Amino acid sequence: MMKKRDNKYVLAILAGGGPAPGINGVISAATIEAINRGLNVIGILDGFKWIAKGDKKHSRKLTIKDTSRIHLTGGSVIGLSRENPTTSLEGMENTLRVLDELGVGFLITIGGEGTMFISSRVEKESQGKIKVAHVPKTIDNNMPLPGYIPTFGFETARHIGTNIVQNLMEDARTIGRWFLVVTMGRQTGHLAIGIGKASGATLTIIPEEFGEEKVSLSKIVTIIEGAIIKRLSMGREDGVAILAEGLTEKLDENDLKKLKDLERDEVGRIRLSEVDLGKVLKQETKRCLSEKGIGIRIVDIRIGYELRSAPPIPFDAKYARDLGYSAVKFLLGGGTGAMITLQTGKMVPINFREVIDPVTGRSKIRYVDVNTESYEVAEKYMIRLKEEDFRDKKELEKLAKTAKMSPKEFTSYFSRAVKSRIN
Repeated sequence: MMKKRDNKYVLAILAGGGPAPGINGVISAATIEAINRGLNVIGILDGFKWIAKGDKKHSRKLTIKDTSRIHLTGGSVIGLSRENPTTSLEGMENTLRVLDELGVGFLITIGGEGTMFISSRVEKESQGKIKVAHVPKTIDNNMPLPGYIPTFGFETARHIGTNIVQNLMEDARTIGRWFLVVTMGRQTGHLAIGIGKASGATLTIIPEEFGEEKVSLSKIVTIIEGAIIKRLSMGREDGVAILAEGLTEKLDENDLKKLKDLERDEVGRIRLSEVDLGKVLKQETKRCLSEKGIGIRIVDIRIGYELRSAPPIPFDAKYARDLGYSAVKFLLGGGTGAMITLQTGKMVPINFREVIDPVTGRSKIRYVDVNTESYEVAEKYMIRLKEEDFRDKKELEKLAKTAKMSPKEFTSYFSRAVKSRIN
């Protein structure tokens, strides 16, 4: 339990989870606004890592001088971590005690769904002594913001990822090979489809296209294989396929067992960054093509880390500052227990109760809606097998010849590569 004391003059800022471009913009704007309103501001270093252990030394005073120009820089000047104090009674007690000893009456957390859940617990357990606002951050873009409003950091990650893929596409064309590019994105395909669509990648595969069902590794391989054969039938040996790393969590259990050394993070989730999905898919795709007498050079690449701590593009630099300012305004206006959003230029706090699932106790997830024109456009411009390829006799014969199969054999083998199975 926290001691009864007046903590209203100290604002603490804390960042959790993984990096995202714009974190320093939130810190900068929140610090400047809070100080201008008469508060002292401290940064809690490395997320909940130290305070969950009862260590109050890992904090620093933030000033306007120190933070006024950091909004254009990448990374986080106060660090971050994935430490989760809610996993033990001691962790939460230490967290609340340290915040109390530091005189914290206001807390701004910056992070994704995991950090938001922790924030909601801190707000609840402090029994009103700490007013909490959460600023949603993730390059995955999977926080439940309304109207497809992006989480800050996403647009920068998409921008840089698009540039990388454009260069890979040119390399693929020049050398005559395929790249399999695995992008970060736990559970959802926002970043993958965002990069794939903007760059004009040959193919993009995301978890959402399979609905609620589990998917086999062989089906994903068949989709890639089908795209390569279709591209070959057009006279092109090159291409770039974008694969969301969240496909790993869609795999059925038998296929997961084939992936070696599955590590898990602090909350029990598979460390997708440690799963070599691209390598496995490359090997299986090359094997299947080789069995058909088709030799294609394939290179697997992962992009993600080089996106997370990059300097924000102007969109995120401006967006993050708006969010930091709005978080302070919300708290000093008497608000607490909410995620801060900007809708049509206005601050709209969304109460934790609306975005945290009461059954799981976790944040709700925003998935890519595959039933929209936005996704339809992305799919239309991909090179992948579609139902019409099987219905067009000449096209089917052309594809089958490329695969060194009969039309019947081709249909039997590749029908699983399209969303609606061909009869």
